[in-house]
Amino acid sequence: MRGVVFDGKQIQVVDDLEVREPGPGEVLVAISAAGLCHSDLSVVDGTIPFPVPVVLGHEGAGVVEAVGVGVTHVAPGDHVALSTLANCGTCAECDRGRPTMCRQAIGRPGKPFTRGGKPVYQFASNSAFAERTVVKAVQAVRIPEDIPMPSAALIGCGVLTGVGAVLNRARVGLGESVVVIGTGGIGLNVLQGARIAGALTIVAVDANPGKEAVAREFGATHFLTSAEGVREILPDGADHAFECVGRVELIRQAVDLLDRHGQAVLLGVPPAAAEASFLVSSMYLDKSILGCRYGSSRPQRDIALYAQLYREGRLLLDELVTETYPVEDFEKAAGDAEAGRVARGVLTF
Repeated sequence: MRGVVFDGKQIQVVDDLEVREPGPGEVLVAISAAGLCHSDLSVVDGTIPFPVPVVLGHEGAGVVEAVGVGVTHVAPGDHVALSTLANCGTCAECDRGRPTMCRQAIGRPGKPFTRGGKPVYQFASNSAFAERTVVKAVQAVRIPEDIPMPSAALIGCGVLTGVGAVLNRARVGLGESVVVIGTGGIGLNVLQGARIAGALTIVAVDANPGKEAVAREFGATHFLTSAEGVREILPDGADHAFECVGRVELIRQAVDLLDRHGQAVLLGVPPAAAEASFLVSSMYLDKSILGCRYGSSRPQRDIALYAQLYREGRLLLDELVTETYPVEDFEKAAGDAEAGRVARGVLTF
């Protein structure tokens, strides 16, 4: 079968990949569509260290082909969106409703694939850039069949991360103010999360003026090409500032833009050893800097919720899909993503 493999030196679209059958508590999914996220490209450039060879992809949707022993919530033929959280479901963090903090869901990559008889790693417990993948049952969330697969694919990462950061982590309140730095795939979902939460002033900041129209479509009330103008809109600062790029100087900007009791939420992914600074004295006004993993999501609940919001016209998905590419055109899709020509490109099988 086809898949996108990174061997540590180059990316290849191969056609000799194999995947094992699902074991107990696992699901085999035929992938229909998979979003190309910058996290996939970060494995290639070394920003995210990961063992190789590896099948990339972590934002996908498809149709269940087979289930292992003990799986009852999905069945062959069901449409599913996939999450990256292979959480155990039984530890203290899972019991508290915090699956993103489950230690079983962090690291420990498996090897369900083989190529030429040699094992190949799975990225983010998912590997959606393959015609078929095996995931834990908890990662497969049934969705209505009327949701287009390219749109459904984006729920599993970009939507969970961006909208989830607003609703679950920051808990943005009605009438509050939000600044979003960076309006790529994650930033756009933060914008629509703020809109859904009822934020009154939503300021999008992006150096590319060509992104203004789509930022406003997703919920921005103001658009700036520099954070320097934020204080003209919010003289006292923002209740919430989200950094969605992954640059330490922008993290500092997010902190500096806060009002009293404000929160800076970090969503961008800088290099693993990167360090950021802030003015300590400014923090004594009850300000907070919040890390956020995967939108602090509970995928079985949240994916179903976002699917319903989409069906009601309150959550935008189709508008996120800038372009679709056959998997064979991965190189072009990656180039468009790196150059910022697409908000989200989607690979199709």
